[in-house]
Amino acid sequence: MITVSDLSLQFGKRVLFEEANVVFSHGNCYGVIGANGAGKSTFLKILSGEKDANKGHVALEPGKRMAVLKQDHYEYDEVRVLDAVMMGHPKLWNLMKEKDAIYLKPDFSEADGLKAAELEGEFAEMDGWNAEPDAAALLSGIGIKEKYHDKLVKDLDGTQKVRVLLAQALFGDPDLLVLDEPTNDLDIETVNWLEDFLLNFKNTVIVVSHDRHFLDTVCTHIVDIDFAKINVYTGNYTFWYQSSQLALKQKLAANKKTEEKRAEMQAFIDRFSANASKSRQATSRRKMLDKLNLEEIKPSSRKYPGIIFEAERTAGDQILMVEKLNYSYDGRPLLKDVDFTINKGEKITVISKDGLATQAFYKILNGELEADSGTFEFGQTITSSYLPLDNEKYFSDDPMSLMDWLRQFSQNKDEQYIRGFLGKMLFSGEEVHKMSNVLSGGEKVRCMVSRMMLKQGNLLMANEPTNHLDLESITAFNNALINFKGTIIFTSHDHQFTQTVANRIIELTPSGMIDSLKTLDEYLADEGIKAMREEMYHAAALV
Repeated sequence: MITVSDLSLQFGKRVLFEEANVVFSHGNCYGVIGANGAGKSTFLKILSGEKDANKGHVALEPGKRMAVLKQDHYEYDEVRVLDAVMMGHPKLWNLMKEKDAIYLKPDFSEADGLKAAELEGEFAEMDGWNAEPDAAALLSGIGIKEKYHDKLVKDLDGTQKVRVLLAQALFGDPDLLVLDEPTNDLDIETVNWLEDFLLNFKNTVIVVSHDRHFLDTVCTHIVDIDFAKINVYTGNYTFWYQSSQLALKQKLAANKKTEEKRAEMQAFIDRFSANASKSRQATSRRKMLDKLNLEEIKPSSRKYPGIIFEAERTAGDQILMVEKLNYSYDGRPLLKDVDFTINKGEKITVISKDGLATQAFYKILNGELEADSGTFEFGQTITSSYLPLDNEKYFSDDPMSLMDWLRQFSQNKDEQYIRGFLGKMLFSGEEVHKMSNVLSGGEKVRCMVSRMMLKQGNLLMANEPTNHLDLESITAFNNALINFKGTIIFTSHDHQFTQTVANRIIELTPSGMIDSLKTLDEYLADEGIKAMREEMYHAAALV
């Protein structure tokens, strides 16, 4: 399908990958992973022809069509939404425009008639008469309601634009689909729709994503950019992660015999193959694992942060009571009669179809916003550690070193004490003297997690904690919340993160709230809750 030969890329002295040779075969889904800065997105740009490598070449099989998820959210602002989707198939779109232009000619000739007939034949062969209905079905499936289909793209909000661009990439059954972070800004239900779409997609997919559940569900192979090399492994992300960890453990066990290592690895593969029988990709994945060469599995060079949340004091029985909380923005209700009491040790996920609702919820609880009405009260023993969605205000003052930045939040000013919390988030050596005004988005979140650990709260609050983090940091954060003995309130679009942590779900709708003692999967599968949610959103004229 697409072949990468002797591909090398470096910036100055920094080598991202060299002499990479990869073949992406028909019908497989490849998840591209690597540490932040490893070159995942750059690799996709080279595959799509958007960027040139220093050496080597990429060859797409003749006659095959590639579709790429666009990252420029403003490119189609003056285009009708349905047209923007159909433009995802350039050959069909250009044929449509050429055909329409001929019919609009005021001096339509016999030659024009012959040309139009020729174009009509091509149009029919490409199933052009179903182009607009197919585009509409894609948009509806991905959460863009029919009332928006004839609007201009510029009239949509940012989240809707992302969905239009995703529908554009999916349109027209491309032979090769290249997706860079397709789940960003999508709610869990839309991500589930995309997973099902890709599971039924018969052609080749190459995707970069930090959503582990998404990678596990759709991927047949993992493409790992590590050690300046690009290696392809059979299986999904969890298989790659667990097998690489096992390989690392075996590498460190220098005295272990080769036969014992092989037996341990084979037993792991057998277990994973058995578990794969329960997955949505069971048959193909089991066949692939059966053919796996044990020598293919190698340890990873990745470093995982040491995220450990420890409460300075034990919480009492009174954690948080919220009574009849209401808040509207620009005349639109975001919080309506939010009323609940949190019990000790609960791990609650707060969800909503509207990200502004969860944002307002956390800002009100943390004194950054005032509710229109209602009250909330924390227990007297409660100290909270908070990770906000927007952390810019924490880095907006005069630039300072990371040591000084974190020290301002601590009563203990000792350098080794502060350095320890930065070190847990992989800021080591001279990196602790890096200035706070040159940090990337991911580095800022890692600093905020250091601050969160430093505070030692017995109530953790986190709004989209996985944003800007790499897979290693997401995994470490996920495990830290699972192991935390206190109480947690959090919001995350990461399915696995939410499923493995939350034991209670509170959903905020414009017409009220839903409170359920279920896991995320149980909540989404419950038919009664589905009907209730639909009714509540319908009451607010959002469905």
